[in-house]
Amino acid sequence: MCILQSERLNLRPPRPWDIQDMAVWLGDFDVARNLARVPHPYTEDHAEAFLAMPPDGRHVFVIERRADGRFLGMIGLDPGRAGYEMVFWLGKPYWGQGYASESAGRMLHYAFTHLGLESVRAGWFIDNPASGQILAKLGARHAGSTRRFSRARGGEVLCHAMRLTRSHFLSKTAA
Repeated sequence: MCILQSERLNLRPPRPWDIQDMAVWLGDFDVARNLARVPHPYTEDHAEAFLAMPPDGRHVFVIERRADGRFLGMIGLDPGRAGYEMVFWLGKPYWGQGYASESAGRMLHYAFTHLGLESVRAGWFIDNPASGQILAKLGARHAGSTRRFSRARGGEVLCHAMRLTRSHFLSKTAA
């Protein structure tokens, strides 16, 4: 797998030494509650199991600050019956600094230009509007709403489905 770069970030393959950072940041309920498949509490055993999973078409990257190599979070493309879904998260100390937008924009560029995808799905829980704003800024369009199970919360939460198309994203970033 390659290393993707943006102005401030490296998106690189995860390594065993990332396990502790994964467990710390995803162990924070405020982070885990915004993701569908992450349990809470999240432990190093969960992180080890995640990293040991076969790729099966997944593209998973650590979000790392270029200036100091600091682990900020993760981003990935996960294949499914309805196409690839982009999932991203950051440790809480890194919220609100533009890292999610920057990494998601770089991931979408990779998805559309390197992988040749025509569209990517993403979603955000109703009580996490910051993720919705990030996706809208990147050109995502609302594709419906449904209840989705959150492992960390142990129940269903209203989730807004978003769709990003190659043509819309590339025309938006070219402008």
